This record gives sequence, C-alpha cells and structure tokens, in this order.
Amino acid sequence: MEIRRVRFDHPDAVALNDRVQLEYAERYGEGDLTPLDPDQFDPPRGLYLLVYDEQGRPVASGGWRAQEANDEGYADGDAELKRMYVIPEARGLGLARRVLAELEASARAAGRIRMVLETGTKQPEAIALYASSGYVPVTKFGLYRDYESSRCMGKALDRPVPLPDRRAAGSAPRV
Repeated sequence: MEIRRVRFDHPDAVALNDRVQLEYAERYGEGDLTPLDPDQFDPPRGLYLLVYDEQGRPVASGGWRAQEANDEGYADGDAELKRMYVIPEARGLGLARRVLAELEASARAAGRIRMVLETGTKQPEAIALYASSGYVPVTKFGLYRDYESSRCMGKALDRPVPLPDRRAAGSAPRV
C-alpha cells in the first residue's frame, strides 16, 4: 500500500468521494451536503491523502482542513477531519488508522491544536475507530450539529515531548 498526497479534486479523490457519498446515502438517505472547496485541503491549511493498493487502485482516502472559531461551533486551531473512507474490499487492513495517524501528524506539524470530526450513529465502525484512537465527544459543530444522529468527536493534538538531554543534566555521553 502506498499513501500519496493529492488535491481534493484529483480524479481518484473525486471517484472515492463519489463512493463515500453513495454509502452516506444508503445509511442516511442523503450524501454529506457540507460545502468543500479543494483549496481548503492544500497545505499548510489542510491535506488530502489517498491510499493505493499494489495494483495502483485507490482504496482509501482522508483529509483535514483548518478551521477557526465561527458560528458553526469550531474553535481556533481546529483541524477538521473530512472524507475518511475505505472501500469495502479493503476494510480490516488498518488503512483508516494509518491515514488518521498521517493526518494527525500533518495537522500537528501545521500548528493545529485539535482534530475534530463529525460522523453519525449509522457509522458505528467509524465511531469505534475514533474512540479507540483517543477521540472523545465534543460540543457539536458544523452543518449537522442540530441532527440527533450526528456525533462530533475531537482529540487534542499535543506536541511531542522532547526527550531530556542527559548531558544537560550533568551526565557524560557514553563512548
């Protein structure tokens, strides 16, 4: 498997987005109507990833876009996770977890403070993935914040703690 950075309007990204929209329609009766502009996913204010299998087929996607405090309930420094998707034939291989880790690292490096996402009650596998990755319920935000089936989750993007320099503490380096 290979993870590639692409634009949100890349033909393979569009094809996977079409597939996830069909899945949303099957589960909820309609696709996700959240307005998305491809430019929102351009670094350093976002990132979009595709995973390709050994045959070069796109099998998974995910991205984040920067958000700041606004009337939809976002907070300054948020990175909003969007379009996490793995095609049914590639599920169970840990791809979503790998994409999530890459997106978190990118958002952290871009100075984002918190990763947030909105999912729904008809996606229990997504809720389980996020909960097992350290996400907790947060105040609802975004287009679906008033929907009963909406579930909003977030995770602080803590900065990595540097290891102490032992020489600074008086220890001599080993030779």
